[in-house]
Amino acid sequence: MEEIILATNNDGKVREFKEMLSDTNINIMPLKEAGIKADIEETGDTFKENALIKARAICKLTGKPALADDSGLSVDALNGEPGVYSARYLGEDTSYGIKNKAIIDRLEGKEGEERAGGFICFMALVLPDGREYITSGEMRGLIAKEPAGENGFGYDPIVFLPEYGKTSAQLEPEVKNSISHRGEALEKMISIIKSL
Repeated sequence: MEEIILATNNDGKVREFKEMLSDTNINIMPLKEAGIKADIEETGDTFKENALIKARAICKLTGKPALADDSGLSVDALNGEPGVYSARYLGEDTSYGIKNKAIIDRLEGKEGEERAGGFICFMALVLPDGREYITSGEMRGLIAKEPAGENGFGYDPIVFLPEYGKTSAQLEPEVKNSISHRGEALEKMISIIKSL
């Protein structure tokens, strides 16, 4: 398949995609590297809708295959918040340090499974001929009582994975990518791309 435009301006996501695709012959071109300036409004009510909105917009703009994901943190005790508003939670310019502290504070007094939550990812591939493909992935854990770890980005420091005894941000990138919500969705998408 020809070059695929990766519809994101998030440097953390670009790094993860490149790491996870490094041993494939799939060629992705992030927006910045392609010289594309696009600020796509995510108006969907679900991660799936937002992924499609982004991929469709970039495919239409460039005439090339476009890959987009929408992902975020969903906390059970907070009725799935911050959900599709993960990036905009408490305001678009609010640091993740503040966002992470706010979520921890809202779970004060809760223990064990009462702190359940995790990451959800939906990925969309839109082709110029109108074909669309969707995959998804999830990484469940518990919301930590304090942030830990320097790897990853966003909410990674507060999602504790009991089976590893670490937060997502404490895992080595290759381990995280092999079990993450984005890794799961991308693995399924790689199979689709290879079959096209």
